[in-house]
Parts: sequence; C-alpha cells; structure tokens
Amino acid sequence: MQTTGEENHTVVTEFILMGFASRAGIQVLPFVVFLLIYMATVFGNTIMVLIIRTDPRLHTPMYFFLINLSLLDLCYSSTIAPKAMATFLQGSKTISYNGCAAQFFFFLLFVTTEAFILAAMAYDRYIAICNPLLYPVIMSKWVCIQLIMGSYIGGVTTSIVQTIFTFTLSYCGPQEINHFFCDVPRLINLSCTMDKHINELVMFILAGLIIVITSGITLISYAYIIYTILRIRSAKGRLRTFSTCSSHMLVVVLFFETVSFMYAQPGSLSSPHQSKIVSLFYTLVIPMLNPYIYSLRNKDVKKALRTIIGRKITSE
Repeated sequence: MQTTGEENHTVVTEFILMGFASRAGIQVLPFVVFLLIYMATVFGNTIMVLIIRTDPRLHTPMYFFLINLSLLDLCYSSTIAPKAMATFLQGSKTISYNGCAAQFFFFLLFVTTEAFILAAMAYDRYIAICNPLLYPVIMSKWVCIQLIMGSYIGGVTTSIVQTIFTFTLSYCGPQEINHFFCDVPRLINLSCTMDKHINELVMFILAGLIIVITSGITLISYAYIIYTILRIRSAKGRLRTFSTCSSHMLVVVLFFETVSFMYAQPGSLSSPHQSKIVSLFYTLVIPMLNPYIYSLRNKDVKKALRTIIGRKITSE
C-alpha cells in the first residue's frame, strides 16, 4: 500500500489471492489438485497438437480449429494455474498490481477467443453436414484463417475494453481477493470507487453479447445439423453423422454453461464459494477434458495416435 500526499489516501500496489482459505497459510490439498489437473491439461493438449501436426490426414478445417482450441486451452490454463499453485504453497500470497492486470488481460483474451472458436467450429460442422459438396469451397484455408483471426480480434477487443474499465477504478484497500486469480467480479467488488455501476454494466453487456453471439451461432448451426440428421433414412447413417459433431456439442455445453453462470448474471446470485468451484471448472477442468473428449470419441485421432505409436515402436 502507498499513501498519496495530495489526496491523503492509500493506493493498492499489490493484491492478496486468498485461494480457497479465509486466511493466509499453506494450502496443500488445492495445490495437489491444481497440479494434477494442470499436468493432465498440458499433457493432453500437447499430445493433441502433436498428433494433428504429425498426421497429414488430420490437416482439415475441423482439426485446424481443434489445434487452435488446444493451444488456447494451454494458454489460459497457464495464465491461471502456475500462479495459483505458487500462492497455495507460499506464506505470502501477493500478486502485484501490474501482475494482476496482466493475468486479467490474458485470461479474458484467451477465454473470449475460445468462445468464438467454438462458434466457428459449430459453423464448420454445419457446412460439413448440411452442405458437404460445397464444404471444400466454403471452408477454404483462407476462410479458416479469417475465422481464427476474427476470433482473436474479438478476444483482444473485449480484453482491452474490460481491462481498461476495471483498472481505471480506484483500489485503496482491502487488498484481499477472495479467489485464486484476478477475476472480473471480484476486482470490481474490491474497488473503493463509489459509483461502479458503469463497470458492472460493461461487464454484463460484454459477457452477454459474447455469449449471445457465440451460443447463437452454435445453436442455429446445430438446429440445421439436427434437422439434416433427422432426414437421413438410415439409422446407421444418422448415428455416424451425429458422431462427427457429438464431441464438439459436449465441449460447447460444458463451456457455455459455466461461463454463463459466472458472467451473465448479477453478482449477488452466486456465492464466493460457488464462484471458485465454477471458475476451477472452466479455467482448468474443461481445458483438461477437451483433448480427451475429442480423442476418445474420435476415430481419426485414435487411428493417428496408434500410427504414431507404431512408428515409434518400429523405429526402436
């Protein structure tokens, strides 16, 4: 804390991440849980990236989006987990003001970009199932690159706006953030600025717009997909077609349900404990599950993995 002479009030220069405890101290169990989840996240997403990069048969638009999804999962988990694990084992749980702002910015960037990429993946599945003959033309390499670039532009824009609005607030104590990372609602609640309604409104509108736009694209895409699948006469054909998008549907439901719970509702509707559990789910658990959902439910990925393992054994 620093005291400014002219205005005679304290200014926060660092925050304290309380994690899952109400007071300072070593938190062994959360550390072990975070460590195991993070290791599984890094392993699963790294393997997914290597499989897609190695096998030429997976160099298609769907797997182009999937490799970007895995990289995003690695990035935004790494934005949260290492610092959280360090604070669990340290007597001092501080994070600098600038460090908090950086974590805040990059987390919002990656999680918002992921929402847009999931929507792009839904659109890809819609074209593949509903317009298969035009799929190579519509989902060209340049179109895929534009969709990825647009996703990152949306993420960067949202992150810049939210970071500016949040960190132009005054913070003069208390310093304790009742969370394991610098999250939007907790920081707004911690501010000593009297009128925070604009900031809360910006958070609500941005989160609402992103969720409405991305989930809207996803829902419309899957409405057409389901309609197309139901028109297939063969039960085997319906099952085979549905299996090509079932993994993505599961990932979308898990992601949007948890994010909507956190950011598209008034803060009073969720307790700090609920927020931590839900945040743990979408910051670490979902990024850990994504590669396993796609690999365990995807014949092409499993086939590519067996091929790579076979080459490794043969070379030895």
